[in-house]
Amino acid sequence: METVRSKDGTAIAYRKSGTGSPLVLIHGSTADHSRWNSILPQLENRFTVYAVDRRGRGKSGDSDTYDLEREFEDVVAVVEAAGSDVNLLGHSFGALCAMEAALRTDRLCKLILYEPVFPVDGIKLYEQGAREKLEDILKEGDREKLLISFFRDIVKMSEKDIDVLKSEPAWQARLAAAHTLVREMADQDYRFDPARFNGLAVPTLLLIGEKSPPFLKKPTEKLASVLPNNNVVILNGQGHAAMSTAPELFTNEIIQFLLD
Repeated sequence: METVRSKDGTAIAYRKSGTGSPLVLIHGSTADHSRWNSILPQLENRFTVYAVDRRGRGKSGDSDTYDLEREFEDVVAVVEAAGSDVNLLGHSFGALCAMEAALRTDRLCKLILYEPVFPVDGIKLYEQGAREKLEDILKEGDREKLLISFFRDIVKMSEKDIDVLKSEPAWQARLAAAHTLVREMADQDYRFDPARFNGLAVPTLLLIGEKSPPFLKKPTEKLASVLPNNNVVILNGQGHAAMSTAPELFTNEIIQFLLD
């Protein structure tokens, strides 16, 4: 693992592999860089991949207090360490970080966002009491119960898709980082300002899982209405974790977009 210093001095780690133009991968909540392992071989054949450990997990450092803005700065730090004409892919919470980072750097060539998470059109991200419920489970110390509750009750993943996540080696990394899950519910306080994105001309691929719940689809639909240069692709038969449940479908869409 290599590291770069973020704006606040925190060390942000990433796994660099493959050859070709740079592609930075930003994972979502509970994961680390190993979340991409199932699709890395296909990507490494065409790109130099920078698979990031977001702050507070894996080999990355952390700060005493948590602020969503620091996450955006972390992504910028890795993008700029990767050079110029960088491709950036973010998933879920990581896609929120990626889209905000895109406003803070001029190094991007293309941007891929798979269901960024933020409140839109009056749709709440979390039901009343959801955060308190997860906090109680965290206090119990049952990390697996915490993860399953998050994916089943909040992300609305099917039992089949949850089982796929549990079968991956990256599940152990999710368990190790489970304590960061509750703090990342700060995405419910994010306020999307369409005017800030009207001038983001970076070619952008917006991915939506056909079976994802409305609160995961609506932010992408909102982005599609304001980004000047975007293409929306529906991942047929998939929900919020297509890189695990349909890796070939997922990588085909990414590679086709990046090499076009």
